[in-house]
Amino acid sequence: MENILGLVALACGLIVGLGAIGASIGIALMGGKFLESSARQPELMNELQTKMFILAGLIDAAFLIGVAIALLFAFANPFQLAA
Repeated sequence: MENILGLVALACGLIVGLGAIGASIGIALMGGKFLESSARQPELMNELQTKMFILAGLIDAAFLIGVAIALLFAFANPFQLAA
């Protein structure tokens, strides 16, 4: 039983950690491309900024879904046998 709980805790840490790394890399790449494109065409900056914020929200939403799955595994463990 302790082995299963330990592995679930490890999996939760990996889900949250890798999700945070992926989301931060994605937002960093997107922000860099936004700065490049707004420097090339400053007249499109408002439209690009709107699209950038929508995409940043979607990237964060994917990370938060991963956090919700990790919380599901941590508190309502579906792998634990019924006692």
